[in-house]
Amino acid sequence: MYIRSYKSTKILLTTEQLYKELNYVTHSRENRQKYAEMLIKNPVLFPKVLDILFMVDDKISYRAAWVLEFACGNDIEAIIPYLDNFTSRIGTVHLDPAVRPVAKICEYLIKSFYAKNDNKIKKALSHVHQERIIEACFDWMISDQKIAPKAYSMNTLYLLGKERDWIHPELQIILERDFQMQSSGFKARARHILHKIKGSKRQS
Repeated sequence: MYIRSYKSTKILLTTEQLYKELNYVTHSRENRQKYAEMLIKNPVLFPKVLDILFMVDDKISYRAAWVLEFACGNDIEAIIPYLDNFTSRIGTVHLDPAVRPVAKICEYLIKSFYAKNDNKIKKALSHVHQERIIEACFDWMISDQKIAPKAYSMNTLYLLGKERDWIHPELQIILERDFQMQSSGFKARARHILHKIKGSKRQS
């Protein structure tokens, strides 16, 4: 029985059943939110969503990415048991509609890691996880991606560069090199990040 008519807070689906169910995920925020809530209430589905997400040549994969992004937006700590799985494979995602939500999840993770309030991400997100996110974000910055994943990536890298002194200079080179060739949206975000990088230099 699919989630569209399922009334209980608990639902058990095989990976194959979940794959079929993801056909009904749409661009609607309300729709994605419904599936995200299903995922949070049923964490046993997380590995299955990840398996489908990383079927990187399959168009259903980006629907899994949409659901995972909304779930992480609601509760980023829900992904903690699967951080190694997630970060080890993010570099394989290449379909445009999947790259955007994956890049957004990376931004959620790093924002939580550097948040002022105490949270479980600070302890769970290891150095290895962070290095994988750095590699993926730089790949998205230098490859032919749309504005959204680049915007998420530059913000993620800026935050990570607070503790890794090599990141800001590399990011600055990319932003200044690509500035004139990119869209107005990219320019606005890049201008903001460059201003913050230069401000960080003055403070140090």
